[in-house]
Amino acid sequence: MASRDLTGVLLVGGASRRFGSAKALARYNGTTLAEHAWGVLGAACQERMAFGKAQDELALPFPVHDDGIPVRAPLAGIVAALRMAENDVCVFLPVDLPYATPELVRELGEACRDAAVPPRGPLPGAYSRSAVPVLERRLAAGELALRDALLELDTVTVEVDERLLVNVNAPEELAALTVPGSAGERGGTMLA
Repeated sequence: MASRDLTGVLLVGGASRRFGSAKALARYNGTTLAEHAWGVLGAACQERMAFGKAQDELALPFPVHDDGIPVRAPLAGIVAALRMAENDVCVFLPVDLPYATPELVRELGEACRDAAVPPRGPLPGAYSRSAVPVLERRLAAGELALRDALLELDTVTVEVDERLLVNVNAPEELAALTVPGSAGERGGTMLA
């Protein structure tokens, strides 16, 4: 089967209540979490974009599109990106997955029917334009739980290495991470 063209979407709009500051700007392995994820998407996808909230005014070296609604929910960014993307399938990567790889992104994108997610889903995940009617309806109804939306979609579960799905929700979790390929002595550090 030929590889399909994918749009990679970085979701940077989380409130970061537990983290205490914007996760996108937290530093890990010499770069921000957002820049790392942006690079992963660029290595795997023909198109990439980032979605969040314009009001956050994140100082990132790439544009962040506003998802267009006041509520903070991944579903808002997913719907907005699927409407804007050049490709039928978008792979969505939250900013707080420092071990995500281009291979993970491609694997999810290639498996997508309406959606493709790891067993613990729903993010990271690939979503197709065919999912838009269900996702738009749920968003309009205020049914923001993406996991529940998967039950209405033709969803493929993709077995992936669980280590790639490690996410960080607090500064101490980021500091405790090891850098892939290192002896495990260096962790992340936060921006001031």
